[in-house]
Amino acid sequence: MKRLLLLGVLLAVSSTAHAIVIRHDVDDAKYRAPATEFPALVDMPGEGHGALIAPQWVLTAAHTLPMHADLKQVVINGTARDVERVVVHPGYRTLPQTLIDQAMASGEAMLIVVFLASGDDVALIRLKAPVTDVAPVAIYSGTDEAGQIAKILGKGATGTGATGHSPSGPNRTELRRAFNTITSAYDRWLCYVFDEPPQALPLEGVLGNGDSGGPVLIERNGQWLLAGQGAWKVVQGNVLTARPGRYGQVTCNVRVNHYRDWIERIMAEPAQTTAVGSIQPIARPASGERRHAPCSA
Repeated sequence: MKRLLLLGVLLAVSSTAHAIVIRHDVDDAKYRAPATEFPALVDMPGEGHGALIAPQWVLTAAHTLPMHADLKQVVINGTARDVERVVVHPGYRTLPQTLIDQAMASGEAMLIVVFLASGDDVALIRLKAPVTDVAPVAIYSGTDEAGQIAKILGKGATGTGATGHSPSGPNRTELRRAFNTITSAYDRWLCYVFDEPPQALPLEGVLGNGDSGGPVLIERNGQWLLAGQGAWKVVQGNVLTARPGRYGQVTCNVRVNHYRDWIERIMAEPAQTTAVGSIQPIARPASGERRHAPCSA
């Protein structure tokens, strides 16, 4: 039920945003992308994505992790890679069942939006062996994301802005890429709006169910850098009947540069002897680490 609400009907978190929801007046073939478009894309089990940011490290949205089992493998460039350990940001919180029950009873889920916006939906995955056949993606280090055009990729559910996509899936389809203009960036999140033609970009699109953890890339000097990862969206109307991915939808993504210090600190720690795929929340961040109020959804 939690996954259905989060990624499906209501605010589809990155782990299950679609294979990109596209413009209704542009041929889907123009959105299709080969694997070479972004080899550092990581496929989580079933649905959801991550990004290879170092030879032995994957960054993803924490909610893409299996809920009731250890994460044993992820797929990169068509090859299964064994997982050594998982480190979840200590600020990540799972959605309380009481909020889910309230939303399912009333169809109104604003408190879920508030809850999601206040958490740190980030996790690092250490692989057993370094990846040698794919170059990691570099992290965007700027703070000027707002107003920039971003490229987004994913294999989740798909549809068009005119009709949205089915909340019931499928949430693993073909790789697509689209573009959108980042409208806001602050603290943990960067967000964008799915504009309707004629205001839309030529290949305007938005992440949807099954694309959680999918990359949001900004170009610098001819290189696409990782600025965000799909997290959640705000769907207007009754969450029990609304279709995600319609024009006007706001999608918010983990702002990767906000977590740069935490990422670098975890990757610099000595390797630990732990059970395969075990989830390890780490100690609370040092007093100097950035932990501010969330942006409004």
